Formats: sequence, C-alpha cells, structure tokens
Amino acid sequence: MTDLATHLARLDGHLARFRDRGILNLIGGESRPALSGATFDTRSPVDESLIARVALGDAADIDAAARAAKAAFPAWAALEGAKRKAILHRIADLIEERAEEIALCECWDTGQAWRFMSKAALRGAENFRYFADLAPQARDGQALPTATHLNVTSRSPIGPVGVITPWNTPFMLSTWKIAPALAAGCTIVHKPAEFSPLTARLLAEICLEAGLPPGVLNLVNGMGEGAGKALTEHPDIKAIAFVGESRTGSMIMKQGADTLKRVHFELGGKNPVVVFDDADLDRALDAVIFMIYSLNGERCTSSSRLLVQNTIADDFHTRLVERVNAIRVGHPLDPATEIGPLIHKTHFDKVTGYVAIGQQDGATLAAGGTRVGDQGWFVRPTLFTHATPQMRIAQEEIFGPVLTSLSFADEDEALAIANGVPYGLTGYVWTNDLTRALRFSQGLEAGMIWVNSENVRHLPTPFGGVKNSGIGRDGAKWSFEFYMEQKNTAFALGQHKIQRLGV
Repeated sequence: MTDLATHLARLDGHLARFRDRGILNLIGGESRPALSGATFDTRSPVDESLIARVALGDAADIDAAARAAKAAFPAWAALEGAKRKAILHRIADLIEERAEEIALCECWDTGQAWRFMSKAALRGAENFRYFADLAPQARDGQALPTATHLNVTSRSPIGPVGVITPWNTPFMLSTWKIAPALAAGCTIVHKPAEFSPLTARLLAEICLEAGLPPGVLNLVNGMGEGAGKALTEHPDIKAIAFVGESRTGSMIMKQGADTLKRVHFELGGKNPVVVFDDADLDRALDAVIFMIYSLNGERCTSSSRLLVQNTIADDFHTRLVERVNAIRVGHPLDPATEIGPLIHKTHFDKVTGYVAIGQQDGATLAAGGTRVGDQGWFVRPTLFTHATPQMRIAQEEIFGPVLTSLSFADEDEALAIANGVPYGLTGYVWTNDLTRALRFSQGLEAGMIWVNSENVRHLPTPFGGVKNSGIGRDGAKWSFEFYMEQKNTAFALGQHKIQRLGV
C-alpha cells in the first residue's frame, strides 16, 4: 500500500505547475487569466498552505465563455452521436490514466480522505462511459400513432448550458453534470466552487486533450456573487444545472427568472436513517456510521438523522458511541485515515457552531464535537443522542460529521419525524418486515430510498430530491430530459375531416 510520504511526494510533483502558473480559466480552448487580472488563493484545509492562485473570473469572463459556447454549439450539436461517443470514451480513458493525480489533488484541495477519493476519478470515468454509450440514441424519440395521424417525437440539445458544482466531491459531481450535457450535444460553461478549483481544471484539460472541440467546455473560476451570478443571468445560457445549498438554489432561480432559464437543482438534505427493532442491527450499524462519517459528512445524501426504535435505542447507542470514538481522524493522504479536515475555516466554524447549538438545546453530546490539533480544520466525529425533532440539529443541514439520534415508539411516529423537515432527498430504512418496508417507503417524502442498504448508486436510476432538496433528476433519460428539448411532429395519414368555416 502506498504510504503518506509517497503520496506527498507525488502530489508535490503534480502541483508544481499550478504553483508556477496558477489555475487559469479555459475559454474557447485557450487558457486565460481573468480579464481583470484579479486572482484569489486556494489553500489546503490540511494546513492552510497555499496551493495556487486562481483566476478570479467575473461577468466579463462569463460573457466571453458564453459567447464561445454559443459559437461552438451548432457544430457540436450536429456532430453524429457515434462521434460524440468516441470523444467521451477518450475522456474516460484519460481520466483513468490520470486517476492518481486527480485523487491526490482532490484530497489536498478538499480534505477528503484518500480511501474514498482514490476511487472518485474512476467513478467519474464510469459516468463518462455510461453517457458516451447513450450519445448515439440521445435524439431518439417515439412513434405515437392515432387513427388519423402519425406523431413522431424527437429530442434536440437545448443549447449552451451553465454547470455550477460544489466543493465536497467536486470531480465526480462535475462528471455527473458535464458528461450527459456533452452526450446530449450541449456546450457548457462550468463554474466550480471557489473552495475547490483544482480538479475542475484537470477535467477541462483532459477534455481538450481528448479531442473535445474548443468552446464546447469552458471553465471560469470565481465567486458566486460575481461569476456565478453572471452565468445564471446570461441570456445565451439556456439552462443551469446546480449542485449545492438550497438557499443558493433559490437565489439562482430568481437570477434566471428574467431569461426564463430552465433549472436543475440537486440541493441539501437532512436525511433520515430509520432502524426498526427487527432489523439486522450489525449491518444497520455499519450503514449508519458509513453514511454520516464517510466523506467527512460533507455529502448531500448523508444520513444525518438516526431514528432508532426505543426498544433497542440504548443498546444501539452504546455500540454506536464505541465505533464513533474509534474512527480515525488524520491526514487525508494517509491510507489509514477515515476522516480528514473540513473544507475551510468558514465551514469548520459552521459545523462546530452546531455542536454548541445542540448542547444549548439540551441534546446529549455522546461523542466527539471537539477540534483535533491546532493546524487545519479537523473535527472529531460527533454524535448527539436524546434529541427531539424540533431541535435545530434535527432540522437544519449541518453538512459535516455530526449525527443526531432520535428515538420513536412505532411506525407512525417514525414516519412523522422522518417527514417533519423541509428536505426530502434520501431516506434509509432498516427492517426485515417486507410489508412494513413497502408501507413506510411509500409514505416517506424523499426522492430516493434505500431499504436495508446504504447509498448504492445505479446510473440508470433517477437521482434527485423533493421539497427543498431539489428540482429534476439526474441519470439516463432523466438527464436528457433536462439538457434536451422535446419536439412532436404530426403527419396526417389521410383525408381526415377538417371543419370548414366561412363557407
């Protein structure tokens, strides 16, 4: 197994060029500084060391990128699906070739542990391969005959689109949005999160090297209030695909209203994992721990609320505390590390602020909640027990390694607690009673539900939430429904009766 020292040495080699030249925008196939010349710093959450200076794009850079995407759109949209397929497979090949570089850079830029990020690039390649294979059929429609007409439906790419991605697993989440947009025939302006710009630049370079025509994928770094706002308001951008906070999604919808932007939002969650007393408790315990503490708890699908039946709550909590206290917090590039540092001081302050709120509201701090060390943004995995449903730690998205446990007496109470939040992204149900699983899942307000399982993603299935957790779905045909327009053409089959007026 590669050790920490080896990882650090390899990382240093990958970062050398960014230290020298900075992280530039990519517009029309050309690497460019911001038109204003402004930059901002990206620093590692491990030790606050400078990674690189990043081009600080604004409305002028977004306009240049949107014009490049608009100019490139007709040719890319007209390209045969088989040729788009070949380019997307080549992108996947190059991602796999540079998987270690991508993973090392992602760990250092975000604080995510190597044990998870080492596979993230390969997941990104899988996303490209999946949508590459769908590209030849992206335009396919249906024949819908009636007695008098043959209706033929078809799809066509909507045009240049904006993609705004988050900082938690930025490379993989970027591929979820960019791969289907390219397969559909859209051109793209990508604005990555300012906290994690590094692997977005790597992906843009890979796409260009793979033969993606200049202007098809454009990259503009910057802040939400500058580059992000300009992208959501730009008249040449026909749709916005966004992953991030629910509050930001609301702002984007308002900003895009004047140009009637189509929007696709994958937003926040306060997801319940419900453990009934007839469940396989060993497997449930593993899944509960994995789905809140992996990826530093910085994931929209995390099971941040544990609802455990009161007949087993005390025993389950005892086992849970023991496991949580044994989770290894450390350097993200150490293969033994299970939790790395949080992304940034701003987020560290938010997460630790919720620890104080939970204690003030009367929940029991059963594990963690404290900072680890005096350098970087490390926090011990945290568990609250004896919480009540209306406490802020049980209602609001913390987006960190903080689990809030609530107990319930019966199925009706569990469902009321599970649904009693503004969010509805995912739900997890643990029971060996099949009829209960069916009944409870039907009543659960969530876009995705796993029964006796953690989050296991299958690309053809729809991914997305309800309520404040999002609008639209990713995956297979659901992605194409967003990135493409539907058209129906009706052909008369004979001399059907037409009403005659004015005769």
